[in-house]
Amino acid sequence: MPDFIGSPTRVEMLGNIPRIVEEYFGVINSEDTRLSISHSTSPSGWIGLGQCPDYDEYILVVKGTLTVEYEEGSLDVQAGEAVHCYRHEWVRYSTPGTAGAEYYSICSPSHTRANVHHDS
Repeated sequence: MPDFIGSPTRVEMLGNIPRIVEEYFGVINSEDTRLSISHSTSPSGWIGLGQCPDYDEYILVVKGTLTVEYEEGSLDVQAGEAVHCYRHEWVRYSTPGTAGAEYYSICSPSHTRANVHHDS
């Protein structure tokens, strides 16, 4: 029998200003540890915490621009583009553009507070 998800669970994420994440699949909303699928809305000027997660993250940007910093530099991911960030590699996300960003993330295994490993 298929698992139906009627609505996501809203989670406010860490950063310099609030960012809303709506988790459809994952530990919080569906108790799935294999992967998480979420929709994020990041306002203009949002800067996340650096992290070195224990999961691969696949991101598809649907509006605006998401900046991805990594150890060797940074890149801007525009609407209609995607990026794969590898587990155990440091990254920091931000939305410095005036439009902010809207994007979908798939994490494998699921994103949890315990396996994201934010900078202290």
